[in-house]
Amino acid sequence: MIGMEVIDPVAATGVFGLAWLMIALPALGALLLLAFGRWIERIGPLLGVAAITGSFVMAVLLFVQQLGSPVDHRAVSVPLYTWFATGSWQVDVGLLIDPLSILFALLITGVGGLIHVYSLGYMAHDERKRRFFGYLNLFVAAMLTLVLADDYLVLFVGWEGVGLASYLLIGFWQHKPSAAAAAKKAFVMNRVGDLGMVLAISTMLAMFGSSSFAAVNHGAALLASPWATVIGLLLLLGACGKSAQVPLQAWLLDAMEGPTPVSALIHAATMVTAGVYLVVRSHAIFDLSPDAQAAVVIVGTVTLLAGAWIGTSKDDIKKVLAGSTMSQIGYMMLAAGIGPAGYAFAIFHLLTHGAFKANMFLGAGSVMHGMNDDVDMRHYGGLSKYLPVTFWTFAMGYLAIIGFPLTAGYFSKDHIIEAAFGRSLLVGTLALLGAGVTAFYMTRLMLMTFGGSKRWQKDVHPHESPAVMTVPLIVLAALSLVAGLAMNWWIQEWLEPVTGAHPHEVGLLPTTVGWLTMLVVAAGVVVGWLVFGRRPIPAEPPAGNPLAEAGRNDLYGDAINDALVVQPVLGLSRAAVATDAKGIDGFVDLLSNAIGGVSVGGRRAQNGYVRSYALTMVLGVVAVGAVLILGLVG
Repeated sequence: MIGMEVIDPVAATGVFGLAWLMIALPALGALLLLAFGRWIERIGPLLGVAAITGSFVMAVLLFVQQLGSPVDHRAVSVPLYTWFATGSWQVDVGLLIDPLSILFALLITGVGGLIHVYSLGYMAHDERKRRFFGYLNLFVAAMLTLVLADDYLVLFVGWEGVGLASYLLIGFWQHKPSAAAAAKKAFVMNRVGDLGMVLAISTMLAMFGSSSFAAVNHGAALLASPWATVIGLLLLLGACGKSAQVPLQAWLLDAMEGPTPVSALIHAATMVTAGVYLVVRSHAIFDLSPDAQAAVVIVGTVTLLAGAWIGTSKDDIKKVLAGSTMSQIGYMMLAAGIGPAGYAFAIFHLLTHGAFKANMFLGAGSVMHGMNDDVDMRHYGGLSKYLPVTFWTFAMGYLAIIGFPLTAGYFSKDHIIEAAFGRSLLVGTLALLGAGVTAFYMTRLMLMTFGGSKRWQKDVHPHESPAVMTVPLIVLAALSLVAGLAMNWWIQEWLEPVTGAHPHEVGLLPTTVGWLTMLVVAAGVVVGWLVFGRRPIPAEPPAGNPLAEAGRNDLYGDAINDALVVQPVLGLSRAAVATDAKGIDGFVDLLSNAIGGVSVGGRRAQNGYVRSYALTMVLGVVAVGAVLILGLVG
């Protein structure tokens, strides 16, 4: 099968034999910080940073080792131990270090490490910062388990670990009811997606007798198309939950209640990309089912437009970026659904997005740091003069996400749009429309935050963040500019052993679709400037626009979920309670009362008085005599 990588069973020695340290170091950091924190309270945050730094160093060493290996030996299996064996089924825990997993490891530990450093400044005055860094380390360990596992069942352990860690991080400021509710909402909605994962893995076990990647990829070649569709759709359900894709997207915007570094780590660079990883890793299944691929394309296209729509209407700077994250993950899902022509571009955009979106989320945190934690962009304005480093680094992310020539997004997102036109004219047109809307709402964000005149309150004194926060911004801003150019000619060939050959030619100069994309993006920027750059920003959002109102209400996702899921489930629960109370319990109560009545009557007959017993005997004799007389007469 095209894209079926050859696993080297011998090369798990040397640096590959130490690959488990990538997971072990942050896991150990989490254990020390959460279980023994009182003795390391003061150095706890530094210990958390050191743990992920060591993990990043190991990822770099493995990547360098792979670069020097022949193409057909870049996928290395690192067996660890046997988890359990029952009957003919045995699950071995092992790591798969291949061109796909190592890119994710570099993203998770590299961007994650910068976010850890940034958090040293952002969380400096939080009394529970040691616990916060413990949760961050726990999340990184779970995410690395997810992407390095060589078995779907082991992947699911990391999948659930990510869900747990995200719950703890989103609700970290649990004294706020909104944060506690957001954490619970994210946890519950992700469980819906996890149901799809459980059913998909169960189906794999039934069809292939194993859940290892090697067994599934090998058996997929013989799998009937209907079963491939079933497994593909179940995997897509799981991906929708983790990657906040329609219809399981409603948790993402509420999750902005967590600290800003959490938004950067979970909702920009790592957790929300897990669904894209799952689809690309499972390409052997999706390649056999055009229907499953079409479903991925539809979900991605709808989500990229829905997220962009929401981004145009929010005034909360973090929620604008959250809507943008939905939209950009939608582009990745769209590319993954296209098939061999899009797999590499989905990962390409995932990597560049991890850099420029983390840059902008951390930039938003820097703005909040200087604005007394105010997130309302209508209270900003003119901040470019007061936060120069934050402004220029944020601007680099802005240029990257809109696809300014030679920046990261110019290469990665434009390739997806061109591949979308190769899929169909409709899909390509919708993806192109999304690019124009992206340029509009990101221009709106830039102008409302950094442009115009100041609109903040008198007790607010904007100031630049300390170096421990701005240095990560500078590094991520540089990646936002050069990451696309660095990977443009390399990413397809690098991933070919995993996902197969990619028939898309790339170059430095734009194609016809590329020129059209730049024209649409330029139009979006101009419209954004005309609406928000030439006139004062009102203190309150204007009313009367139903499209904007829908966007401000998250396209009524909560209301739809309440009407279609919550209320019917509550109705069924009430009906079940009523049936149990008045039906089953009522019958049992009636039966018990009848038996009780009989027993009471029997107990009264046995009263212990001789005269009563004598009367009973007399009545019995009379009854027997009456029967005998009636018999003789008859």
